[in-house]
Formats: sequence, structure tokens, C-alpha cells
Amino acid sequence: MGIKLSILDQSVIFPGENATDAFKHTIELVQLAERLDYHRFWVSEHHDSEQVAGSSPEVLISHLLAKTERIRIGSGGIMLQHYSPYKVAENFNVLASLAPGRVDLGVGRAPGGLPRSTKALQQGITEAASLADKVSELQQFVHNQLHDDHPLKGLRVSPIPTVPVDIYILGASVASAQSAAEAGLPYVFAQFINGDHAIAEAAFEAYREHFNTTKGTQPRLLLALSLIVADTEEEAIELAGEYKNVKIHLENGKTLTVGTLEQAEEYGRQTQEKFTVEEKQAEITKGTKETVRQKLLEIQLKYGVEEFIVTTSVKDFAKRLRSFELLNEAFSESLV
Repeated sequence: MGIKLSILDQSVIFPGENATDAFKHTIELVQLAERLDYHRFWVSEHHDSEQVAGSSPEVLISHLLAKTERIRIGSGGIMLQHYSPYKVAENFNVLASLAPGRVDLGVGRAPGGLPRSTKALQQGITEAASLADKVSELQQFVHNQLHDDHPLKGLRVSPIPTVPVDIYILGASVASAQSAAEAGLPYVFAQFINGDHAIAEAAFEAYREHFNTTKGTQPRLLLALSLIVADTEEEAIELAGEYKNVKIHLENGKTLTVGTLEQAEEYGRQTQEKFTVEEKQAEITKGTKETVRQKLLEIQLKYGVEEFIVTTSVKDFAKRLRSFELLNEAFSESLV
């Protein structure tokens, strides 16, 4: 089984930079990814954040498509709980018509922000549909195939692209894997959010076991992970050392991953629930191109994934670019 390499970029605003700087870096990175023949390039959705600029992936995707020629570009992901599946389908049908065969629609289960932004995004919604129902409706709208019992039967999503977008389910739990399996869709496990290898293994097992083949599709597993490649092991360790994984555990049993301790405290304040915060070293695959290549091959063998989607959060942009260049070299013909 060969390995496909792709990139997830979050348009991070590092200290001393602003949103314009972050987006310039995203543009430069997608153009490098295309030159190096990375398979796809995804952008994320975050709200009410001073650290991340990408609050509207649909708009950013459109710009990145115009700045490139071949590479697939998509969302990692659209937070569907906030939106009408019909409008999401319209947005991505426009993108797919502008760039046929190049657009991915990754759908996330998380809110993408703090409770305050969720309230703002869902203003006026009194009884939201379940995420499973929204995913099902999104599939129907994207392919203009509403079920006979749908109350809007006959409604069409315009424009109708020559090549529909590919839909992916993103998650970091067994429940998200089961949702993807039931929908018959590809599944991306976000290990950079949940570094528990036992949960990743259980999620992949549940996905394969429960996959719904009646839709005419086959299981497709992807792993999204944090990764840093440097010219030396020491430099890779140094670059990775400053990153932490921050989780907030709410009294109601929910656990969420946030960017900083300050965000965790603010999340707890906005929910007005009792909570605890857990901080530990971030799960980052790191090393030289030789050691990282070996680690990825071992992970592929363990999980049976066909593609890695890599996020690299390094403040020094030149070193961030260098990491992706070295990762590409790690799987070049000369090393293989």
C-alpha cells in the first residue's frame, strides 16, 4: 500500500503577526504543496479566536483554488452542526463548478469555538437536527438525490457541478467513526486532537466493522496528525517542545480540546459549569526525514490507513516550509 501525503493548515496567527500574515503564509504553503505534489490541502474552521484566522473555510478555499492549478483543496472541516446542509451544498457546488474535480468537503463534529460563538452561529435555531440527519441530508443535496419521503422532494441545489465534491467525516472518537461508517463516507481520525492510540485503534476498528456498503462505497481511512521534520533530531525535538495539548473536562462528561489554558478557562466560564483542565505535551511525530518516514510506515502498518493529513504548527515560517520539503523528500524515489 502506497502512502498519500496531504496538509491541513489552520492559518495560525503567531505572536507579532496578524490575520493578513497568517493568510499569506497559507497561500505560500498551498503553492509549495502543489509544487511538491502533495495530494490535498485542507483548511480549518475556528471561531472567536485570536490565534486562528480561518473562520470561513469556504471563502478561503475559493481564494486558494484561484491561486493554484491542480492540488485538491477542501475543508478540514465545516462545522455542520451550525449550518443548513442545503446552504453548505450550495457553497461547495459553486466551488466544485469553479474547479471541477479539485474540491473536498470535510465535515467536523466539534463546535469550532467557545459556547458564545456557538450561540451566535445558531441564533434563532430552537430545535436543531441531529448531526447524523444533517450529514444524510447533505449527501442528498450534494448529489441532488432527495429521498422520496423528504419534505422538500423536488428541490434542486444549484449550480450542478460536473464533478460533485467528495464528502469526508472528521472526528476523534469511536462515535465519529461509527457515524462515518453508517453514512458510507471516508473517515479522518484527528490524532493531533486526540492522541490516545487506543481510541484511534478502536475508532478504526468500529469504522471497518460497521461500514455501510449499501451506498456502493468502500471504507477509506485517513489519519490527521501533528508532524515536524527537521534537518536534525535535536532541532525537531526543540521545535516540538513548546507545544501543549490542553483539554477541558466539563461536569456533564464532555471533553473538549482547546488551544491554550486561557481558552480552557474562558470556555469553562462561558458554560458556567464545573470543569477541570488537563495540560500535557502535544502528540507530535517528529525527527529527521529518515526517522519520520520510518514512523509513518509503522503507523500505516498498525492502522491500515491510506493517507496522512499533516498539520505542522511551527512559529518560524521558513522552518515550517522546510518541514514539508523534508517530508516530501522522505518519500521521494531516492529514499524509497
